[in-house]
Amino acid sequence: MTTVLIADDQPMQRFGFRMLLESQDDMTVVDEAGNGTEAVRLVDRHRPDVVLMDIRMPGLDGIEATRRIITAGARTRVLIVTTFDLDEYAYEGLRAGASGFLVKDAQPEELLAGIRAVASGDAVVAPSLTRRLLDAYIHHLPASPTAAPPASAPAPARREDPRLASLTEREREILTVIAQGWNNTEIATRLHLAESTVKTHVTRILAKTGSRDRVQAVILAYDTGLVTPA
Repeated sequence: MTTVLIADDQPMQRFGFRMLLESQDDMTVVDEAGNGTEAVRLVDRHRPDVVLMDIRMPGLDGIEATRRIITAGARTRVLIVTTFDLDEYAYEGLRAGASGFLVKDAQPEELLAGIRAVASGDAVVAPSLTRRLLDAYIHHLPASPTAAPPASAPAPARREDPRLASLTEREREILTVIAQGWNNTEIATRLHLAESTVKTHVTRILAKTGSRDRVQAVILAYDTGLVTPA
């Protein structure tokens, strides 16, 4: 049974989510939160598998609530449910530790599949949407310590991010193409690998870089300058 906490400041939205989730034999809603502060408190109380997290809420917003939940070390995973084309903060939510995002007008089966995927440890964001999101909001990134200096400045000794240093050449290659929007099937086909081998590489990449899931690994690739927006 997958336990879910709904965090949204709109009562009707919470009601709709609850009706959908509780129609499933493998899901149950443990509680509802109307703002980020309540969400953090209720996660500590119930330890749900997944939080459906709105971003724009009064007081503590969904981004900071996500950051606090993840920082606290809870096993709970956060699925941001937002309006992608309007909400420029979706990227920051992923940086805060969310395992993915969906738009609020997604089909019911997409939301249910997303919750199940997040609960099992997968990322929800499709590779093409991941790239679109990162490309759109890459200007939110802080200056990377691996970024190239201005042409007029002397070139200091470049120090590779330690999170990348332990990757093999093949793992680095796979992380690069994941960040460019390739899924496992495409990686296997284009690099002439078995899909099971690709999955093994992805698992090792997540472990070595300390990434919670595929989305966080993509963000790492952009953060460290391994990949730059097209």
